[in-house]
Amino acid sequence: MKKEYDFSKAVQGEFYRPMERLEIPIYLDKEVKEFFGKTASKKKIGLDKVVNIILRKEMEMLKAMGI
Repeated sequence: MKKEYDFSKAVQGEFYRPMERLEIPIYLDKEVKEFFGKTASKKKIGLDKVVNIILRKEMEMLKAMGI
């Protein structure tokens, strides 16, 4: 490594590319994953879709309650 670097001609953000979508892993308890995994299999959709449907309904309920 050099002791000093010359950044006088650098362009800020020249190589920056914003991420389109950030995927954050969510870890479910084994029992929860198995239960909703079975539901997803029966409906032939992904577990993520089942969990999103449930969470959206929960959001609607909380909004209706004013929470």
